Amino acid sequence: MIKRITSVLAALVAVASLSLADSGPDASAKDTKKMVQNNFVETAQKGVKLSGYVDAGYSYNFTGSQNNSSDVIGRFGSDTASRGDFNLYAVKLALEKALTSENKAQAGFRTDVMIGEDANYLINRGTSGTLSNTNQNSNSLFLEQAYVSIRAPVGNGWDFKVGKFVSILGYEVIERPANMNVTYGLLWQQMPLYYTGVLSSYKFDDYLDGKLGVVNGSQNDNNTTTGNNSDGCAVLAALNVTAPGGNANWSNNFQYSSNNDNNTAQGATNSSTSSGVENNSTGTGNAFIYNSWGNWAPKFANDKLLLAFNALLGVANVNGMNDGSTPASTTWYGAGAYAKYQFNDWFSLASRGEYLGGNNYGKIAAPNNDFAGPSLWEYTITAGFNVIDNLLIRAEYRLDWGNNTVTNADQTTGSSGPAHYAGAEVVYSF
Repeated sequence: MIKRITSVLAALVAVASLSLADSGPDASAKDTKKMVQNNFVETAQKGVKLSGYVDAGYSYNFTGSQNNSSDVIGRFGSDTASRGDFNLYAVKLALEKALTSENKAQAGFRTDVMIGEDANYLINRGTSGTLSNTNQNSNSLFLEQAYVSIRAPVGNGWDFKVGKFVSILGYEVIERPANMNVTYGLLWQQMPLYYTGVLSSYKFDDYLDGKLGVVNGSQNDNNTTTGNNSDGCAVLAALNVTAPGGNANWSNNFQYSSNNDNNTAQGATNSSTSSGVENNSTGTGNAFIYNSWGNWAPKFANDKLLLAFNALLGVANVNGMNDGSTPASTTWYGAGAYAKYQFNDWFSLASRGEYLGGNNYGKIAAPNNDFAGPSLWEYTITAGFNVIDNLLIRAEYRLDWGNNTVTNADQTTGSSGPAHYAGAEVVYSF
């Protein structure tokens, strides 16, 4: 009877093991993955595992007033609350029956949910520019993933995900504890978060694997018909190269949307649905995004040093004013560099530097100037402490600067910063 009750409760909780391979690039945070990959609770049904984490912290932004924040372009909503703020970033729960390593016909599933302040903005990052400190909501629920996994015994094994799954683009992932830094980066803010559709993956050998998928579009549960009454879709593709020895890899990721895409990837004050575009319908369309990232753990450093890069290029059409007062197309691009050194079993230091630019406001808004091109920079340094099993404590400092980095609440004026941030988080994984 107890086993039956446990099984029912686990099913109602509905989340799966914290496998970073299913929430982003395989090696995006391999050190964190080592910490959590063996933490799970096996339910009464054999092979079904429950795992997750609780992530809480404190953040202090040196911009804005107590209840009406000045927006820092490129920062995630729960990272923009002005002055001091205690945060329940996320309670992450995951339930999964993973495919085995056997090359035979088999099936499984995965479901991930997040509750907390991050969930409020993961649902729609475009809302963050309109919210003040009083709108931070730790009661929000975000369904991150829910898909059926299938393996066809073709060649080395051809795997499929059918349902809702996280983006294949980007070096950083949705789970904060799995990234090198506490806050999300500038480039992550421009990446799609999730899709609904079908994604296939195939491992050719130990050095080469690829993905191919067809989805509704970025952040869409329906098709990409956010305008023009057309049945659109998005095509995904990825090719990953792993070095002999497994200490380095290079991933190339592509997305093409055939019609207007539900583009919340800009975040707060830099939504493509702002200004004239919103009045004329739809945001971006016929979007092409290319993302390349890679990392390297040098052998001479004995797994203590991890170096990485992240690059992004996007091109899209926008439905501007017919009189030419808003742009008809937009291009955005950026690059980032990461480094982390594990001094000993309990202390590490990580840093991130990023640049994000573009040719007009279509991706990143500029106050009172639709055609102004963004030029944003950020640098972050993070100290990590693993003092107890399954417990991660991190402290962070971040600096943002660049063209209209800081804007007022109505986005009519802006400054180049700098914008300072200090914060800390405590994470317990299970």
